[in-house]
Amino acid sequence: MPLFMDVHDQLPDGASAADVAGAHQSDLEIQGRYGVNYRSYWVDEVNGKVFCLVEAPDAEAAVRVHREAHGLVADHIYEVVEGT
Repeated sequence: MPLFMDVHDQLPDGASAADVAGAHQSDLEIQGRYGVNYRSYWVDEVNGKVFCLVEAPDAEAAVRVHREAHGLVADHIYEVVEGT
């Protein structure tokens, strides 16, 4: 299955890593509807960025999960190949 890294360029004002954890949990709760697997995420609170690693049939499926789960759609999504 294709692997994507999505990038959120700016956290909403006042959002913290704990808020991102809650949003990620919402992704996990509905991802199965779209054949998606949000594998991991990283938060850069200082610069207000979030990075999500996701297996999905296509980029749009990954976007649908974020949109439905919490509305925080990524600014960029890149298809990536995992290294060793």
